[in-house]
Amino acid sequence: QVQLVESGGGLVQAGGSLRLSCAASGRTFSSFAMGWFRQAPGKKREFVAAISWSGTITDYTDSVKGRFAISRDNAKNTLYLQMNSLKPEDTAVYYCAANLRRRTTSTRPNEYDYWGRGTQVTVSS
Repeated sequence: QVQLVESGGGLVQAGGSLRLSCAASGRTFSSFAMGWFRQAPGKKREFVAAISWSGTITDYTDSVKGRFAISRDNAKNTLYLQMNSLKPEDTAVYYCAANLRRRTTSTRPNEYDYWGRGTQVTVSS
């Protein structure tokens, strides 16, 4: 079992920044890959970013490349998503997820085993 709790969401103006955190517990955090996904109202959950177990491999969806940065601190059992130059289209509930089957990145939601409850990010224009 892995428990994941997101924090750091909120309301921000376009062009602003937020840093999301995801605290993990229950299993050895450094042994599995992690990802961030988001879901806007009326839309499917979509991949945002992923990071390997060691943090050396990262992957991003095209719409956030150059603006978002995923990172992890295995000593603190915490995953991060630094979001800069935010746009109204980034508005969504953001979820962190744990992929216990792979140590490298994956963009597929069905490859992730555990999910947090999400944190709301709202970007006003």
